Amino acid sequence: MFDVDPIAMIFYAGVCAALAAYAPQQVSRLRRLMLGALVGLIAAATLPPARGLLGL
Repeated sequence: MFDVDPIAMIFYAGVCAALAAYAPQQVSRLRRLMLGALVGLIAAATLPPARGLLGL
């Protein structure tokens, strides 16, 4: 579907997962880690199309 750099996806997933894992919330650390990784993957997948639309 999109030509996404796998390194960027791994980077975004790792950063978001680390941030989510240490966020002070009342859900388990594993759940926050998984949610952060998912958000990172979505962010990495939507970055190239957004850059294309914005002409960056």
